Amino acid sequence: MIREEKNNRSKQKSYDSSATDTRSKTKVKALLTKRYRSTKIIKSAQLADEQTPDSAINTSISIVPRDKHPISRRDISDNALKVLYRLNNAGYEAYLVGGSVRDLLLGKKPKDFDVTTNATPEQIRKLFRNCRLVGRRFRLAHIMFGYEIIEVATFRGSHEQTDTNNKDMAHQAQSGMLLRDNIFGNIEDDAIRRDFTINSLYYRINDFTLRDYVGGFEDLKNGTIRLIGDPKIRYREDPVRMLRAIRFACKLNMQIDVETAKPIPQLAFLLKDIPSARLFEESLKLLQTGQGYQTYQQLRRYSLFQSLFPLVERHFTANDDSPMELIINQVLQNTDYRIKNNKRVNPAFLFATMLWYPLVEHAERLSQESGLPYYEAFAIAMNDILDEQCRSIAIPKRLTSTMRDIWQLQLRLPRRQGKKADKLLEHPKFRAAFDLLELRANVEQRRELEELAHWWAEFQQANNNLQHEMIPELGSIPTHRRNWTRRRNHTNRKPIKNNRVN
Repeated sequence: MIREEKNNRSKQKSYDSSATDTRSKTKVKALLTKRYRSTKIIKSAQLADEQTPDSAINTSISIVPRDKHPISRRDISDNALKVLYRLNNAGYEAYLVGGSVRDLLLGKKPKDFDVTTNATPEQIRKLFRNCRLVGRRFRLAHIMFGYEIIEVATFRGSHEQTDTNNKDMAHQAQSGMLLRDNIFGNIEDDAIRRDFTINSLYYRINDFTLRDYVGGFEDLKNGTIRLIGDPKIRYREDPVRMLRAIRFACKLNMQIDVETAKPIPQLAFLLKDIPSARLFEESLKLLQTGQGYQTYQQLRRYSLFQSLFPLVERHFTANDDSPMELIINQVLQNTDYRIKNNKRVNPAFLFATMLWYPLVEHAERLSQESGLPYYEAFAIAMNDILDEQCRSIAIPKRLTSTMRDIWQLQLRLPRRQGKKADKLLEHPKFRAAFDLLELRANVEQRRELEELAHWWAEFQQANNNLQHEMIPELGSIPTHRRNWTRRRNHTNRKPIKNNRVN
């Protein structure tokens, strides 16, 4: 470590004179403008070229001194600092990396902190009693501090540099997707194994400097989302990177680099090979982080939405003016508004709204083709819609049960006579069902639906006396009726012992 610091100091002296002449004149956007306008980046010699796809990437190390960037230890989690210092004190390299560094540079508060090191997972576990090793595809160490988890990853290495047939270390599918990636390397290898340049910035706790090997610092200032390496190869290694490119562009208000964006529509089909459980988690990050409406538009633009919601995509129209498209626009805008105002959102309501019109169309078709009563056809349609949707994104049962309640209440809300209105009002999912009813009324603009939504809005605000007065005044609202078979009156019949009527 001492020798490395001496080498860095000697390199810094030799580069100071050249860096002064090549100072960047690019204006920094937004928050970075104030903090980086006078930034002087010290560049070292180019890394040696090797005859492999990873090492063929043009990389150069850029070191940003502490007084030229805004990251302070005050903004870093105390637990993350403990991990960094302990690894360093044990003789290992350790850096803060990834989204936490990116967000700190943008003046945002990171939601979590990731650390990378040259210590192997087993060596990390020996240093921390509160460590748990997780993952098969990527072996990681989770350092547990109560509710906070610091994720520690070993430097990733290049697959071409390691000649091994051990599938537990590295294994790649025929499509190019990485099934195992447990080959370790140095920090330079790790930098080019990451996905986007803005996520490949390393904060060193020893001297508080930033290290950039792939131009991420400049891309962050220019607002560019750029994939490291050949986009086609990197997307095939992990197709979820296409979704991440869209999410980062919308979340950070940046533009996707032309070369990074170009292959996405042609490679969108690769998402079908991703486990549906992983796509469910990605869908929440895409649609429920405050930029859902913008993200939805970009997903459609790059032909990625179909892989997540194939049932919805089939009902898109040329003019984007169908009730389904209008209600999706509205629910996503409402969700973004609630998130920005620190209000709770429920993914079950979002999914129930998005799938409502495919459900209704399927139920009506079943009822017409099979002759089943509409309520029975509706119940079958719910199962069919959820089964097909869960093949794409694995919506957990705790959410699908809520979705069923919201859907079934749409058929019960028009039936308000007697005590039914009071019972519906006490239903735990009534509020979500009412919100869907209001959205339907807004987009369909049918008089009977608007009147129904207005009646329920007034009924919720009325006192008990007024509620009792409102029920007898109800008008008849067209709705699907059950085809009940009228039971015979058996009151005068004698009971039959030990017989069961089938």
